[in-house]
Amino acid sequence: MNGMVRICFVCMGNICRSPTAEAVMRHLVEERGWTKRFAIESAGTGDWHVGEPADTRSRTAGLERGYSLDRRAQHFTESSFAMFDFVIAADRENRRHLERIAPDDTARSKIHLLRDFDPASPKGSDVPDPYYGGADGFQHVLDVCEAGCRGLLSHVAARWEPK
Repeated sequence: MNGMVRICFVCMGNICRSPTAEAVMRHLVEERGWTKRFAIESAGTGDWHVGEPADTRSRTAGLERGYSLDRRAQHFTESSFAMFDFVIAADRENRRHLERIAPDDTARSKIHLLRDFDPASPKGSDVPDPYYGGADGFQHVLDVCEAGCRGLLSHVAARWEPK
């Protein structure tokens, strides 16, 4: 891989899982000193939360671990594929939606499930949606996102070693 690596994490509303994964990945990239070589964003397959901050419970859980979920929700559309090298879905439902709106095979080849990058997770596993649960669900999502993002970063680094 050459140049900047562009990643977008995608869940349904872009207020819980995808902004959590975005914040974790940003942190991991910063730890390696690679911030100038990565563009990391998140978006939702639905547009009902556009412009809103991440869920308060996600932001609180993130801050407890040193992650800042400071972005505003945005909508992932067909035209978004052109902006990213990797489109990382939180779950199979969102992956199916992304596959339906992908304009071509090149766009579809960018779509992956986050947990598929975690070697300890069974292939095809979903990041659970914590929205209707308690605080422990948001902590679990952080655990899952940390493992998946570490695996994704290793995957990218194996194909591209920054100078």
